[in-house]
Amino acid sequence: MLLAVWGVAPVPAVHAGGTLPARIGVNRLNLAWLSRSEQERVLGEMAANGVTHARLSLSRPVDKSIEGLEIASRLGIGILLEIQLTNKSYFPETARPRTGFGRIWDVYRLSELDLDRYRMGLRDALRRIDALGIRLEAIEPGNEINFSAYNGDLLVYRRPGEPTPRNIADLAGSAAFEQGLDKYLEAVKITREEVRATVHSSDAAIVSAGLSDLSADWADRRGMERLDPHEVIALLRKRGIDSLVDAYGIHVYPGQKPAPTLFDRVRRTLDFCRADNAGRPCWVTEWGIANTAHDCPVDDRKREDAVRAVRAAFQQMMDAGQLTAAFYYDWDTEQSYSLWRCGRLSPAGALAVTSAGTEEKRAVLP
Repeated sequence: MLLAVWGVAPVPAVHAGGTLPARIGVNRLNLAWLSRSEQERVLGEMAANGVTHARLSLSRPVDKSIEGLEIASRLGIGILLEIQLTNKSYFPETARPRTGFGRIWDVYRLSELDLDRYRMGLRDALRRIDALGIRLEAIEPGNEINFSAYNGDLLVYRRPGEPTPRNIADLAGSAAFEQGLDKYLEAVKITREEVRATVHSSDAAIVSAGLSDLSADWADRRGMERLDPHEVIALLRKRGIDSLVDAYGIHVYPGQKPAPTLFDRVRRTLDFCRADNAGRPCWVTEWGIANTAHDCPVDDRKREDAVRAVRAAFQQMMDAGQLTAAFYYDWDTEQSYSLWRCGRLSPAGALAVTSAGTEEKRAVLP
């Protein structure tokens, strides 16, 4: 048995500004859809409950997205900015999104991304963010580009239940998917150039798009193509992404299982995260444990146990320099995964967002 301590400690990371401490944060996407008073309320609740870092999104309407960033910055919340590459402003007017057949949103093909439009849109947004004195700690261009919900080069089937591809060679649209990866590398290069040209965020970490960890069986049941993150990381590395990013983005949704099983699952999902010259460390830009009970007060005991086990696995990797950030999904918008329950931070939520030096937790692991 191994006794693991998961109070968060500083760990090495490849970064323009030198060594970074490990970050523990939470997702609160789509603030742009809220009024300013609602943005103030949500972010205020986060800050009052000890959240020190948040993954926020740059999405349409951009003005409202920047408004949310300004509030978070004023409250002292460190910002990981996810740039939504599905934004139609980044695509030619002739581009048409791939259908989700009403089961999921229609989405544009990454292979059709207009790089000039992307650069102009990103440059304008970063200049406006800079003018407000906002510092971004990290930038994450794109989200789950290995999953059909966020990359139209992967298909949603008209009828679910059919076998989906297990690897890129099985994709009917493999050429388009590979073209999309080529476009993605160029988009990351543009992102790095534009971020380095800012005043307040010039040393921000560049994190590759958080990849989905969905299983092939899940994809078969839903009729939605996805590729294993290990394969996609290998394809991106072959294209030279290590020269452009400070970390690989990855998502982890391990489910509620016994602690030893959760620990092993997390380690397997993240086994490409490296602390040496053979790769890059990881940022877990989404992770979550569902609690489907919605009564008040919330019974969060099972989720607490799962959160402890996942955080222990994360801490072991942080101590080894393989992992430098973990952002829980989500704060208050997704009913089963939300940490904010019944008007307060749930017990599991308090464990999920515990930051460095706040509290020391111990978990017994295999």
